[in-house]
Amino acid sequence: MKILILNGPNLNRLGKRKPEIYGSRTMAQILLDIQRNWPDVHFVYKQSNHEGDLIDWLQEANDKCQISNDLYAGIVLNAGGYSHTSVALRDAVEESEV
Repeated sequence: MKILILNGPNLNRLGKRKPEIYGSRTMAQILLDIQRNWPDVHFVYKQSNHEGDLIDWLQEANDKCQISNDLYAGIVLNAGGYSHTSVALRDAVEESEV
């Protein structure tokens, strides 16, 4: 089973940016914990500070599934600040069949 994890802007700064608010754990540490808890799952992780990258990756996952049946069991999207500002990202999520 494969799960795609997409993180948006500034999430690469976890553990460094405002640790009193966001905590001191880095994304690398969090991903290690995820993999340890679900060792039979193949996680594909991507992060970008650019909205278009997130949209491209969502569309790419959708296209890949339609063409080759190389399916993700799911996608975890933490769009960061784009969660409440991006109509384009919302449209890409709505289009996704994964």
